[in-house]
Amino acid sequence: MGNTELLEKVQMLKGLQSIIESAEAEAEAIKNEIKAYMVLMDVDEIRAGLFKVQYKPVTGSRFDKAEMIARFGEDCYKSFCNPTTTRRFSIV
Repeated sequence: MGNTELLEKVQMLKGLQSIIESAEAEAEAIKNEIKAYMVLMDVDEIRAGLFKVQYKPVTGSRFDKAEMIARFGEDCYKSFCNPTTTRRFSIV
């Protein structure tokens, strides 16, 4: 791939990413409208034609790193950490 072709691909990619960002922002605004309606109606689930829309509370559990370090020390925490390597693609 030559420099000209690479530049064209990067420009095309940036344009598509801009379109995606706009579409995602619009989709998020629509989601927020639906969620606000469901809160107003005080429902966790609603039907819209063939679609079932759910907006329910979800309970999760998170690891408290600060508490572990406070109780057992930084060395104990680090002994359970494993380094990982990934690749990150970016255009700046």
